[in-house]
Amino acid sequence: MLGRIGSWGLWFLVSLLPGISLVNSSFADTSAESLQAGAYAQDITPPKFPISVNGGMADRQATAAHDPLHARCLVLKNEVTSLSIVVCDSCAIPRDLMDRAKHLASTKTGIPASHIMISATHAHSCPTVAHLFQSDPDKEYAEFLVEQIAIGIERAYNQLEPARVGWGSVEQRSLLFNRRWYVKFDEKEGEAVESPFGTLSDRVITNPGFNNTKVTKSINLIDPELSFLSVQSRDGRPIALLANYSLHYIGNVPGDVVSADYFGEFAERIARQLKATDVQPPFVGIMSNGTSGDVNNVDFRQKTPPEREPFEQINFAAELLTQDVAKACAKITYYEALPLKVRQAEIVVGVRKPIAEEAAVAQRKLDEIQERPLKDVPLIYARETTLLAEYPPSVKILLQAMRIGTLGIASCPCETFTETGLFIKKSSPFKSTFTISLANGYNGYLPPPDQMLLGGYETWRARSSYLSSDSEPKIQSTIKQLLREAHQ
Repeated sequence: MLGRIGSWGLWFLVSLLPGISLVNSSFADTSAESLQAGAYAQDITPPKFPISVNGGMADRQATAAHDPLHARCLVLKNEVTSLSIVVCDSCAIPRDLMDRAKHLASTKTGIPASHIMISATHAHSCPTVAHLFQSDPDKEYAEFLVEQIAIGIERAYNQLEPARVGWGSVEQRSLLFNRRWYVKFDEKEGEAVESPFGTLSDRVITNPGFNNTKVTKSINLIDPELSFLSVQSRDGRPIALLANYSLHYIGNVPGDVVSADYFGEFAERIARQLKATDVQPPFVGIMSNGTSGDVNNVDFRQKTPPEREPFEQINFAAELLTQDVAKACAKITYYEALPLKVRQAEIVVGVRKPIAEEAAVAQRKLDEIQERPLKDVPLIYARETTLLAEYPPSVKILLQAMRIGTLGIASCPCETFTETGLFIKKSSPFKSTFTISLANGYNGYLPPPDQMLLGGYETWRARSSYLSSDSEPKIQSTIKQLLREAHQ
């Protein structure tokens, strides 16, 4: 009977059986080469406390770690090329730190620096390494972070072994809510509210709160796709799983501790879901931030906020996401040989600098107030105005696209909006595509031009949002081109 069916017939019959993960040893592309993989979760928990924490308009000091922070490193290699993807438990990491970590790792492993993607999760409960609002970097920790990232990549590289990879996705909508809400038209005030700069210009309120009578409805655009790349040894032992989801941090973390938020909890729980808690080398779970610049986990349609204990929603979300991924993982096809390719481009985009008069007015306001830290939002943005006055008129940003078989992964160093992420996926030549934000640098929010016109927190000029209004189309177009090149 087997001889009569033939190998392709047997393959077809096996593919129909539920719960079977298929393995394809030869990829359709003639450039396919035998795959190796290694992964390592390098601890980046601060070695000493107290330490500044990013994530708010006022600085806060953490005195302990609720859970460990990691730089989760994945290395893939075939006979043609090698690449590394690193996701760090950090709010935002400046490009200079990432470039230094790449150089160190490249020197130790031979992986080209241009083939290394380093990103931050954007958890708002991690040590400060970027100048944001009233938090300034801890210089010792920044140096420590650079070294630890490089060590993590080297350790992942040293664990390379024959491997297979597969990828897939599943939808999970219940955790996602667009946090930008349209302002209600008022006969006296029109359809705009005041910005921190004193202008009656905003037609959107971000995070309006519950029962806010000034807003009508949410913009309501989300990306529910939970994408993942599963990496195994040839005999099926889990090595790593890289997931991607377009959800901002969850929060509700006490201010005096550092935490990896749901990104870290996902990493721990996916190991349990895949029965990979005791494997050697240790399994590495990774959750990357998709295009979540305008999306969070709060449903402002409710009349009152839900009562939750600290970390309760983090644990709930992580468990839900890991269950979804584990179920989908059982149905994907694995490849032992496939093409790897990386394309990278550096582009120049403009900076929304204040004019001299605006900077002078802002400085006068600050001079009148002796209290520090600043508590009034307009004053906080006045300080941002004076600091942005010292910025150059343009900045260089780094964009990447990676090919892993028929999976495309793009990166952007910004807090990217859902609209941009959906366009990139739709226009991609790959069968499956996802985008990792806050990668290879930090350049603040990236509102598309239509969203920039609506105003709201994400558009307010500050070091967290300073790119020119035409930056998003340039970035979007470049990523589209990089994906095409990686696909060829």
